[in-house]
Amino acid sequence: MSQTAETVFRSFALLAPKERARFYCLLAEKGVGHENVSYEDVFGHLADADFTSKDAAEYLDVSPATFQRYVKAGRIQPRSAIGKSNLFSASELKSFKRSLKGGEKHAA
Repeated sequence: MSQTAETVFRSFALLAPKERARFYCLLAEKGVGHENVSYEDVFGHLADADFTSKDAAEYLDVSPATFQRYVKAGRIQPRSAIGKSNLFSASELKSFKRSLKGGEKHAA
């Protein structure tokens, strides 16, 4: 049975965010045929993306419970909500992740 782009995409959608990022890098390096692929080339389309709480926690490398504590404490604000689900902007998460890493350096 041969795979179609649609079946590959469905499988891709089930990957954890870190594995999706790794897939993008592999695709860019092997599929495009050159090694000078920038972060912007691979992830630029995510600059305006929204993340669910689950994906945001995974991006930050924290548990969902820890992420919810950050939200309840007001350390990070949702960009919008759909029903009971909060969505968080990629740019806010990136900035927050930098602040977490900076705090770890100062705490060490």
